[in-house]
Amino acid sequence: MLDIAEELNHWFEEGRDFAVATVVAVGGSAPRGPGAALAVDSHGTAIGSVSGGCVEGAVYDLCVQALRDGRTVRERFGYSDEDAFAVGLTCGGVIEVLVTPVRADAPVFQAAVSAADRGEAAALARVARGQGELLGRALLVHPDGSYEGSLDGHPELDGTAAAEARAMLDTGLTGTVEIAEDGSSCPGGVMLFVESRVPPPRMIVFGAVDFATALVRAGKFLGYHVTVCDARPVFATRARFPAADDLVVDWPHRYLRRTATDERTVLCVLTHDAKFDVPLLETALRLPVAFVGAMGSRRTHEDRNRRLREVGVTNRELARLRSPIGLDLGARTPEETALSIAAEIVAARRGGTGVPLTGSKTPIHHDVDGNEEGEARSRAAA
Repeated sequence: MLDIAEELNHWFEEGRDFAVATVVAVGGSAPRGPGAALAVDSHGTAIGSVSGGCVEGAVYDLCVQALRDGRTVRERFGYSDEDAFAVGLTCGGVIEVLVTPVRADAPVFQAAVSAADRGEAAALARVARGQGELLGRALLVHPDGSYEGSLDGHPELDGTAAAEARAMLDTGLTGTVEIAEDGSSCPGGVMLFVESRVPPPRMIVFGAVDFATALVRAGKFLGYHVTVCDARPVFATRARFPAADDLVVDWPHRYLRRTATDERTVLCVLTHDAKFDVPLLETALRLPVAFVGAMGSRRTHEDRNRRLREVGVTNRELARLRSPIGLDLGARTPEETALSIAAEIVAARRGGTGVPLTGSKTPIHHDVDGNEEGEARSRAAA
């Protein structure tokens, strides 16, 4: 449900009761992953999606029923060979949804969506399988391990559930974990579905050029917190980059050395000027970030690699550099170039090849290791 936290937060503020259906497990070529949610309020208004259209009507009905009887249910939807257009996933996948009625004064759920809406790190742990009244019970777990709410089971159950959820929050994972009803960490009769929400990943664009203007918009569209850095104050202005979250006037390498990055951070170097690029990339290629790309012609690329080797950058470090940046789309305009860069970032993040799907045998959905995403999700959620 944290997938639609902004809208749900408004519903809480307006005092609306609602029911929310959350994907807790997937298999095969399912269109959306664990955490995808659809919610329906007491007026019949719906937000979100669990399948991209395949089973939305049936899930909507489950939400309406949950609002009426106040019961949490878990339902499975899958492909039907007998009737591909019956209630099921015509794409061939399987999803399981947890449908939970939520009152407007429910403190744990309200605190969870409020934290997610503010961009704070938090994990919502719900019982997706359990005995009696446990189903749907929830804990909100914070990064320091403290938690709100109770599963109302064994005295040790809350502490164990919070510890498991915190471990998943530390790595930003969303999925399921099994624990015993007596609160031990051994797999048992209680399955927790843990939704982790962490701050958005960073995209840092170095070089306040025309291509950067379009790339900032693409980065925001993909959900990144986007920073533009340039040493020239005349170019790094809010008028030129209204969509950027941050504007920094500083030498790129100096800023990169003092700013926070992590394994999700994307670095895009668009300056193609050796006096900026070499010290910046010397630093960037030694950081544990997700992506380092640099713009320039193939001649610029070869010259830049030579300069980087001269300052001690190793071949192994150079192998991390994606240059010239972007996929071959035949791009000409800044917007087309930004699209090609964004496409390479997505492919790197998801394990894609960048080749056309038409006529190919490559998977449609990948995980980060290049495997079928549906298969990987199914294993994680099993």
